[in-house]
Amino acid sequence: MSDVEKAAESAPEPEYGSEDVLEDTPGDVSGEVTPPAPRVKARRSPWNRGRDRVLAALIAVAVVAVALVIGETSDSAATDRNEAAPPPPLPAAPDKVPGSMAELWSAPSGATPVPVTAGDAVATADGGEVATRDPLTGKIRWHYTRDLPLCTVNETWGRINAVYHKSRNCSEVTQLDPATGRITAQRNGNAELGTQLVSDGSHVTATGKKLLDTWRDDLVKSAEYGQVPALVNAGKQPRTGCTYGTVAAASGKIGVIERCPGDPADRLTVYKATPEKDDEPQVSFSSVLAGKRARVIAMSGDLTAVVLPDQKLLVTYNGDGTQRAAYPLDVPAGDLAADPPAGVEATTQTAQNVYWFSGSKVLALSRDDLAPRWTLSSAQGPGITFAQQLVVPIKGGLAVLNENDGSTIRTVGVDRRGYTGVVRLGAAGPVLLEERGTTLTALK
Repeated sequence: MSDVEKAAESAPEPEYGSEDVLEDTPGDVSGEVTPPAPRVKARRSPWNRGRDRVLAALIAVAVVAVALVIGETSDSAATDRNEAAPPPPLPAAPDKVPGSMAELWSAPSGATPVPVTAGDAVATADGGEVATRDPLTGKIRWHYTRDLPLCTVNETWGRINAVYHKSRNCSEVTQLDPATGRITAQRNGNAELGTQLVSDGSHVTATGKKLLDTWRDDLVKSAEYGQVPALVNAGKQPRTGCTYGTVAAASGKIGVIERCPGDPADRLTVYKATPEKDDEPQVSFSSVLAGKRARVIAMSGDLTAVVLPDQKLLVTYNGDGTQRAAYPLDVPAGDLAADPPAGVEATTQTAQNVYWFSGSKVLALSRDDLAPRWTLSSAQGPGITFAQQLVVPIKGGLAVLNENDGSTIRTVGVDRRGYTGVVRLGAAGPVLLEERGTTLTALK
């Protein structure tokens, strides 16, 4: 064996996979050498010139400036807010209304037509700020503030709904968790200036003279009734050109007094809060009444109660629009001279009755059939259940009443510092709340 053969035999075997299959070869299989490809001169970038670089820099600066302007003028930049941990449980209310009550604190709250309570929190709303406070001390726990004025605030579904005025109407709605201040929903709407929110517990309706908007608990619109802005599908609304008086709601239905061209008197319409299509109302009934200046004061189940001032009657209607009963009404004419603010009657409900405040009297209506049960004169607002008793604001204090017949159990003096207007009550644990115009006052 030659030395060359011995060397080849003793050489190590190549490892599997060690071959470089991508190695370039100087020629093809025939052994010819492939000439190198000709070199192509690179094209000069059009942005290499000095003026182009300056232009690019200016564009970048403009983009940053626009972003900063948008950020500074956006809704989030114009919002100041903080959140908080859930509050500790409140002490329970006493077994009965105390014989005396003193003021704990007071705070401005011009955007709450009634005291707003949810769980262990009390909310105030004034200017652009919604805040929850400790019911016992009035100390702010969290706040949500925008550079827009509030239209109205209420509590529904255990959450706080704050409606803000932007542009020409009350179009910005924010829903807040009362325990923490966390935002739970937001929407843009078309509620009119001066709106209030009417709730049946499952839906909330924003009132107005020409448009009523109804939302479900995630603030998605479920129904609209009246003159719809930016109308997409014509002919969906049952009547046009009408204006609205008072509004009430119960059991997934909304009742409204309509004043329409061509009608000889006011009209009562009841429609569903959740129609099949949100822009096409489903009307349960619509009937022309026996007089003008009518007011829908209460709804319970399928029943609706309407006051006819000229006839001095309170009339109840069944769910199909048929008249159920009529009762004589002894209320001063001055109480019924005009619709209440925002078309919302001053009413409250307990397990037994609906309480309607006419302006000088409280009328108790049975929740079963909306029939009048008793009347209290010299009142300043409707009553609520507090400390397991019915409490009604009266001149100089509070009246503790028997719900069955309206008889007075006792009275409690309250110094309202000269305030003589309407008083709306609320309660949070052992604290009784009074909404006196634009001020919320806590008593204990």
